[in-house]
Parts: sequence; C-alpha cells; structure tokens
Amino acid sequence: MPKIFEYFGFVFLFYSNEHEPVHVHVLHGDRQTVFELILTDGQLTRIGKRFPEGWVPLDGKDEKTAEAFIWVYWQTIIRKWVDFFVLKKSVRCTKVKDRL
Repeated sequence: MPKIFEYFGFVFLFYSNEHEPVHVHVLHGDRQTVFELILTDGQLTRIGKRFPEGWVPLDGKDEKTAEAFIWVYWQTIIRKWVDFFVLKKSVRCTKVKDRL
C-alpha cells in the first residue's frame, strides 16, 4: 500500500491490488474517500468520487481540499500509478509543505 503524498494531515495512497481507472485513496483522520482521475486525450477532465465500504467519507471541506490537491498534482499521481502498477517500480512519498 504505497503512500504517495502527505499534505497537512491528508494521506494520498494506492492499495497494492488496485485496478483501473486510475484512482487515489485519500485519508484524513479516520475518514477516507477514493478519487478517480478521468482523462480525455491525456488531460484530466473530471474527478469522480467513491466511498469505500466501512469508511466514513471525508467531510465537505476536506473533500474540496483533497480534490484541489489532485487537480494540481494529477500528472504526478498518474506517473506514480504507472511506475507502481505498470512498471513495477517502488514509489516514494512526497511531503508537500506548501499550501495550495
């Protein structure tokens, strides 16, 4: 379960047995929401949301923060997805210390 980003208490990660579409799990405290990255012609056009069974979803403010983060870092998320799931490389966690 590689952690790919930490951002002011938010943890962005992949589960190691994942599937497409490209998506990232975002945890904040005891809450979690899954964000799906929808691409059209290689560009991020939409971010979908799923709520894993057994988890309380992120609250509205935290969901907006996580989604804004994904809009800024989507290319890195895609690169880390390809590195981990396609190329079978290990990925490192990036700690983002600057607010969006």
